[in-house]
Amino acid sequence: MQQLLRFADAIDRFQDRIGKWLYWLTLAMVIIGAYNAIVRYLDKYTGMTLSSNTYLEMQWYLFAILFLMGTAYTLRHDAHVRVDILYTRLGEKGKAWINLLGTVLFLFPFCILMLWVSWPAVANSWAVLEASPDPGGLPRYPIKTVIPIAFLLVMVQGVSMTIRAAAVLRGADPAPIGETSIAADDESTEAG
Repeated sequence: MQQLLRFADAIDRFQDRIGKWLYWLTLAMVIIGAYNAIVRYLDKYTGMTLSSNTYLEMQWYLFAILFLMGTAYTLRHDAHVRVDILYTRLGEKGKAWINLLGTVLFLFPFCILMLWVSWPAVANSWAVLEASPDPGGLPRYPIKTVIPIAFLLVMVQGVSMTIRAAAVLRGADPAPIGETSIAADDESTEAG
């Protein structure tokens, strides 16, 4: 089980690196969005054309990348919206069962479906080197490629979740190697 938990740790560290990269991407998106808003007003008063479809599409692309690539990072940190009526009242093993079954029965099949559905559109976009129809627009094939990459990342994070849920069900500590779990910390403080 320790080998699998080390593998889950590696997945989590990888997702965290992507998440940190996305923080900077968020800043870039905000700067480009602010620039777009400012120059649109300056265009009216200066008579110059400082705004461009390129910047508008770049902002849209960055948002799409942020949303799609951030899904696995959000899943890794259990920050998705969840209906907690039952889940929060369960113990560690009950939560592990819900996470395990939810991942195997819903997350993996959904990701596989999305890969299967999105791949033809991505392949076609690359085949024709699809570009924006707007003047000054950006190529579309790179942004479409982010869709299957994002679902692959979510599947990989699902593997980590499955390993950690299985560890809990087997009585092992699912916390990253070298760290203790929150539940173990709580028990040690109650005992002391």
